[in-house]
Amino acid sequence: MKSTSIVAFALVSGLLLASAAQAQAPGSTGPTPQAPAAVPLDGGASLLAASGVAYGLRYLRQRRKQA
Repeated sequence: MKSTSIVAFALVSGLLLASAAQAQAPGSTGPTPQAPAAVPLDGGASLLAASGVAYGLRYLRQRRKQA
């Protein structure tokens, strides 16, 4: 019963907060957009992808040994 009331409270508060978070009206003026900044994605992204592939292969090999 306690967990049901906690879930209900979280759901209701989330819906109330989501309804309060509204975007700006179409007629409102804001800052003018600037040119996007160049972000280098050379070494870090490829290293992250390679480590993800290595971790996935390790997981699959361990899983195959158990079966």
